[in-house]
Amino acid sequence: MAFETILTNQDGASFVITLNRPDRRNAFSIQMMKEIAEACHAAEKDPLIRAVIITGGTKYFSAGADLNEAMAIKTTADGVAYMTNWETLNNAIERLSKPVIAAIEGFCMTGGWEFVMACDIRVAAENATFALTSSKIGTVPGAGGTQRLPREVGVGKALEILFAAEPIDAKEAHRIGAVNRVVPNGGALDAAKAMVKVYEKRAPLSLAYAKRAVRAGMQMDLASGVEFERFLVTAIYNTADKNEGIGAFLEKREAKFSGR
Repeated sequence: MAFETILTNQDGASFVITLNRPDRRNAFSIQMMKEIAEACHAAEKDPLIRAVIITGGTKYFSAGADLNEAMAIKTTADGVAYMTNWETLNNAIERLSKPVIAAIEGFCMTGGWEFVMACDIRVAAENATFALTSSKIGTVPGAGGTQRLPREVGVGKALEILFAAEPIDAKEAHRIGAVNRVVPNGGALDAAKAMVKVYEKRAPLSLAYAKRAVRAGMQMDLASGVEFERFLVTAIYNTADKNEGIGAFLEKREAKFSGR
């Protein structure tokens, strides 16, 4: 599958998507958004792929949205159409049945950070920096940052970041819960692949259902979320993988899951 703005590579159970717009410092264009979503959908159909990793390379992750496209927005209708592209991309990530890991080196700005907020796991190199710079250019984050960030770090910390529009480093991002792990420079992609090596030993349906339960449950009150969880658990108890997993545990052997 050929793309113009991203590179793709399969390494065992890992499907790696590399942002590839070096002339624009990996700024998110509409075309790149569509290509990332398309690549993710292709990965979802391959049973040998157990997780998707998205990286910008070793120098930087992304400068954010392509401001040339943003400047072309002249009407409210234009703005709605443009932001729908972001919504479609982030929905593709959050609704993918497989884990999505962002491997971040260097700067990850505004739209780039908003994008990795939609990923399931974030691994950052020590040199990674994060910022939502919208208040410096007279806008508001439009790719979900005002909604996802407070869910990850709390309302007060999110507003502090939004008001200041100044970068935070990987250590601070980890401290407040914006990233899951911090690794040595140049090691984000390898660390993400190591995580996938663990995930590929787990039941695919368990990972898919757990992701769905958490993602959907975060939009519900507790009682509704628990009820939804009960529905998913009841469904997964009827799968071959559930029988294989419990059987393997009782027989003291390694389970061989089929995703059924």
